[in-house]
Amino acid sequence: MPNTRPVYLDCNATTPLEPDVQREMLRFFEEEFGNAGSRTHEFGARAKQAVQKARDQVATVLGVEREEVIFTSGATESNNLAILGLAEFGERSGRRHILSTQIEHKAVLEPLEELERRGFEVELLAPNSGGWVPPDAVRGALRAETMLVSVMHANNETGVIQPIDEIAAALKGHRAFLHVDAAQTFGKLIEPLRNPRIDLISVSAHKIYGPKGAGALATRRRGFDRPPLKPLAFGGGQERGLRPGTLAVPLIVGFGVAAELALKNHAVRAKRCLKFRKSLEAALLALGPRIHGDPERSLPHVINLSFAGLDSEAVLVALKGEIAVSNGSACTSASYKPSHVLKAMGLPDEEIMGALRISWCHMTPGTEWTKIVQLLGSIGLDWH
Repeated sequence: MPNTRPVYLDCNATTPLEPDVQREMLRFFEEEFGNAGSRTHEFGARAKQAVQKARDQVATVLGVEREEVIFTSGATESNNLAILGLAEFGERSGRRHILSTQIEHKAVLEPLEELERRGFEVELLAPNSGGWVPPDAVRGALRAETMLVSVMHANNETGVIQPIDEIAAALKGHRAFLHVDAAQTFGKLIEPLRNPRIDLISVSAHKIYGPKGAGALATRRRGFDRPPLKPLAFGGGQERGLRPGTLAVPLIVGFGVAAELALKNHAVRAKRCLKFRKSLEAALLALGPRIHGDPERSLPHVINLSFAGLDSEAVLVALKGEIAVSNGSACTSASYKPSHVLKAMGLPDEEIMGALRISWCHMTPGTEWTKIVQLLGSIGLDWH
């Protein structure tokens, strides 16, 4: 029976599982099903060893110590723990100013809104037209009472990479904690996340060909001092008391394997993705796409674009059954609200309403672009 499923081009939302990841996870679902907190028998011991191995695998990618990795359910929970977990420290120290950007994921913006309700002052910096926040803007907005600077590593909608190294350098000599939402770059851009000035890093397994439901928060020490986080939930004392609950061993094991494979293969994967991007751009060139975000600063596996006169909803309907793409973040696409990211970049309403995000990976099969271009061309004729 022929495969009639569309080509999946929404890898920024989630990625397929690597076969090696799936095999190892199945072993821990079916055979090694022990609780990592069980101390009285070998099933628990083996589960604990597997978790520690995964912790090492994740830590190695980030250049942190094993004990600095806190497992969570994903980057959203990690972001909440990093931001809300500092609230008590900010209140106690009187440092209630927070810097972030207008293009952050809702998993950062909404916890920041919660801190505003608690009396913190949150300042959101605007990106330039290329979709990135200049380091000088961060440097200029710093105050003595700034407690936290939270900047994503790469934007989930445009793929534009933020100048994390330069922002970290701008914080030299300042006490502010630096948090980076690295959901889109963990295991893909290696060296920037190893910068010792980054205090907190949020990551997810399902963005690197691992399972949904597993992630981590890296809590890098300054000397001997850990970031002064407080837990958001209580009971059990797991993960150094910061994230209680029975560990999802199979998911964590899969996360570890995915992290190890990402570190080993990231350069090859990026090369394949760049090749795919060039073929896509060449195919769509005749339609005159408007690309959103600085292409010189973008990840190789994602592009955000629009076509003059075409609404994204019409395009999605026309392409259904051929390719699976999105018109924004997977977390907000159901709301049909204009992208806050593209609005912050100053794009005209027509381009925002027509914006499509196409994202792929090293496992994406070849795509029949000729047919896609023909479909898009026919929409244009119908539309006008």
